[in-house]
This record gives sequence, structure tokens and C-alpha cells, in this order.
Amino acid sequence: MAIKITDECINCGACEPECPNNAIYEGGAEWKFSDGTSITGRYTGFNSKLSLDADQENEPEDMDIYYIVADKCTECKGFHDEPQCAAVCPVDCCLPNEEIVESEKFLLKKKDSLHII
Repeated sequence: MAIKITDECINCGACEPECPNNAIYEGGAEWKFSDGTSITGRYTGFNSKLSLDADQENEPEDMDIYYIVADKCTECKGFHDEPQCAAVCPVDCCLPNEEIVESEKFLLKKKDSLHII
């Protein structure tokens, strides 16, 4: 399942540079599928089925605290043994998103779609 950042976030920013998919954004920051990935052209998200240009800026998912774009979160599968955002979070606010349950196979497929070799 994707990871989410809860309201307990203190906006320290420790999680953002740890994400290999660049799925974490500061509150109020617009996001793009192309940020930190090799995606170009039109891309369809695995979770939202949102289909748009990879370089299109999208509305922030939260205005006040850091947030994770579920379509880009792979729980660090294929990169690390555990989600790095949760490993570095000083207040343990990076938790599994119970609304988005994904198998390891699905997460690896999503990772491969974000990082085309």
C-alpha cells in the first residue's frame, strides 16, 4: 500500500530527499509525474488512473504539511527494504495508507513504470 503523511507532520522535511520516486512534496507545492522519474509524455497513474502530460503541474494534495502522491509511491520497493520516509521521520507520521492497498508485485510494476531503463 502507499504511504501517507498524517496531520502529526512537523514539516521538518526529512522525508522528502529520501524518496527514490520523488513522491513527497512540501505542503502547497505543485507536483508532476516527471519529478524524479524518467517519465516523458502522457502518463496514466496506477492508483488514480489520472492521465496527463508528465510535465504538467498538478494542484498540491495538501497546503499545510508534506504529502505523498500515491501514484508515485512504491513504498521504496525495488530500492530499499523499507519505506525510507518512515525510517527517517522523527514523529512517525509516515504510515501505510489503508485506503490504497497494493501488493509487492503491483508496487514493483509501478516502480518500473516510473523509472524506464
